[in-house]
Amino acid sequence: MGENQLCIALVSGGIDSPVAVARMVRAGWQIVPVHCSQEPITGSEAEDKTASSMRHLQSTLDNGELIDSKLRVVTVGHILAKLTEKDTHRDYFVHMKRLFNGIANYFADEMGAKAILTGENMGQVSSQTLGNLGAIEEASRYRMLRPLLGLDKQEIIDEARKIGTFDISSGPEMCDALGPDKPSTVANLTRLRDHESRLGGLENLVAESLSSLRFRNLE
Repeated sequence: MGENQLCIALVSGGIDSPVAVARMVRAGWQIVPVHCSQEPITGSEAEDKTASSMRHLQSTLDNGELIDSKLRVVTVGHILAKLTEKDTHRDYFVHMKRLFNGIANYFADEMGAKAILTGENMGQVSSQTLGNLGAIEEASRYRMLRPLLGLDKQEIIDEARKIGTFDISSGPEMCDALGPDKPSTVANLTRLRDHESRLGGLENLVAESLSSLRFRNLE
């Protein structure tokens, strides 16, 4: 398989990202799954659901072997807690996704990937407004693949049921455990960069997160 067919997939325990992975496997992409665990803010449920959904896709999809046999897990709860200060909190979800992109960039560099895959779609949560998606993408040096971008939630749910990941992914999502009541919907890049600079810079936040890296076998 050509090098340009390798992408880093940011996968969560939710409904969307397994559907995005399935779509890209069908298109012939090799998938390296990365999960950003929010422990100790949350428990291990999201990681367990992520591993189960990736195993299911490996065993049921044509070309399921294109999904890497190891789930890369990076614990970010201690970093996310830093994003709850008064001046930073309204941008919490955008900062979180920028952190995730920075982590994905590390693996893309390491593995020679050409793109970052996410299950993001348009407007379903505050971080997925057009303005915020642009600010999130700015944190990545790699092309972003968003195969669900134009779908509504019911279409994604229907597809998750069809591929058999819906029941695995069902249940409460905990990604908003530390989120603000009124998050920003249009990010200001200057403000975001200033917040990150005060915390040592996005690269340092990524490096601190990666110190927790571990591998979980999917076979």
